[in-house]
Amino acid sequence: MYTTLKLTTTNDIATITLDRAEKRNAISTAMIEKLLAALDAVEKSPARIAVITGNGNAFCSGMDLELLAAIAQQSPEQNLADSRRMAGMFRRIWSFPKILIAAVNGAAIAGGTGIATMCDFTLAVPEAKFGYTEVKIGFLPAIVSVFLTRQIGEKQARDLLLTGRIFDAAEAKALGLVNEVVPADQLSARTQRLAETLLAASPTSLTRTKKLLVAAAAAQVDAELERAIAENARIRATADFREGLASFLEKRKPVWRGEE
Repeated sequence: MYTTLKLTTTNDIATITLDRAEKRNAISTAMIEKLLAALDAVEKSPARIAVITGNGNAFCSGMDLELLAAIAQQSPEQNLADSRRMAGMFRRIWSFPKILIAAVNGAAIAGGTGIATMCDFTLAVPEAKFGYTEVKIGFLPAIVSVFLTRQIGEKQARDLLLTGRIFDAAEAKALGLVNEVVPADQLSARTQRLAETLLAASPTSLTRTKKLLVAAAAAQVDAELERAIAENARIRATADFREGLASFLEKRKPVWRGEE
């Protein structure tokens, strides 16, 4: 059932492992579908805590190159549907009714940063790298901006989104995107201890606290997401997007043209 990830459950803790190590766990359409299916399965299961981690040396390196190449051939309607699919994944993670812990075992770039930081708790190894790199390929970090600005404030969000720079786990913690930086050989054990701490709390209280936090922001988040979805689809018709995508796939420096 889960060809791009693994789902296991032990003692009330479900673990979703992104399992495309040969692709650095890059996001594909299939992975989005399977991740949403796995979250549905966890929600319906007796598990009270879910952990998202990656197989291999990366957590999630962002969008798959094959998916990026396919985007260049899509119609406006397909681009809008694709943007809505991505937004749905991020919103589902952000609003998931059970506790989500991201155990970031390596690089979490672009959409991977989004998956890692929209969980309730984010633990990361010192070697982990993060970055919202969309502007470097003529893309738009529209959907993640909705959540990032709420997490770290507009000034810090502008820095990360406009520069597209890569930053390490220590800076991510200082910004408030990561809760703890944990040595790689202790990541699994620390994740387990955190999960056990949460399991000791009232399940009713945890569920209702999460529901309260989501409900307080949901209307504004959904309105902002609609605008972000439209902008995410719209930029794909620009010359800079086509050039950024081509240069990225061809591993060369882009030649930007600016607005048409």
